[in-house]
Amino acid sequence: MNQNRVAAIQMASGPNVNANLLEAGRLIGQAVAGGAGMVVLPENFAIMGMNEQEKISVRESDGKGPIQDFLAQQAKKHGVWVVGGTIPMAATAANKVLAACLVFNDAGERVARYDKVHLFDVSLEGGSEKYTESETIEHGEEIVVIDSPFGRMGVAVCYDLRFPEMFRKMLDQDMELLVLPAAFTAITGKAHWEVLVRARAIENLCYVVAAAQGGFHVNGRETHGDSMVVNPWGVVIDRLPRGSGVVTVDINREQLASIRRSLPVISHRRI
Repeated sequence: MNQNRVAAIQMASGPNVNANLLEAGRLIGQAVAGGAGMVVLPENFAIMGMNEQEKISVRESDGKGPIQDFLAQQAKKHGVWVVGGTIPMAATAANKVLAACLVFNDAGERVARYDKVHLFDVSLEGGSEKYTESETIEHGEEIVVIDSPFGRMGVAVCYDLRFPEMFRKMLDQDMELLVLPAAFTAITGKAHWEVLVRARAIENLCYVVAAAQGGFHVNGRETHGDSMVVNPWGVVIDRLPRGSGVVTVDINREQLASIRRSLPVISHRRI
């Protein structure tokens, strides 16, 4: 396993779980062939249904289900870490799910679970697009930062990106690398995606691996894409503007440490 090379996978998922898993498996294989030791899948990689209720019918209990089995098998088969985008998991309410991002190590063991905290309830200007995730998703409560061969790793999802206080809390837990599965809309993505991803990298002096949905979906939705890996100086090392594919990048933890020494923003915080 290459402990320096990470990959962000971009998809345009549809309503068929099996088809999405086949595509995810193909792209994971492509990332591994490119030397990646960790792959990050996008939000909703396993299902983007014709309506928001469809994901409830495929929700899984914690620790059991075909999507979770797929993630564990892929990690073990390839000997890599897999950050499993988000999958619909059982919630307290029968008509809702938790949007869970599961992290598996290179032995196929689950080492972390993050339930999306901030839910996308917005009506974009002019009423062109309206989203109410809270109708079908329960929000999580806990911030997740874990040890990994790639550094101290924080896990966040999509809309979380707009809440910088969340990442300051991760920084208090020594975050060096942020993984961010996402499915930004075409409208908000064009306006804000790159700015926000780079800002989180710059202000926290960390790497950001942002894996997005990107393209036109069967349900009529369009997602922005532009999956990217950004270094602690805010430089986009590599990106994929549109369509299915993989962004594979070497991260440099020595460079991260050097930047933090030369620009000691973290130790200068007063608030």
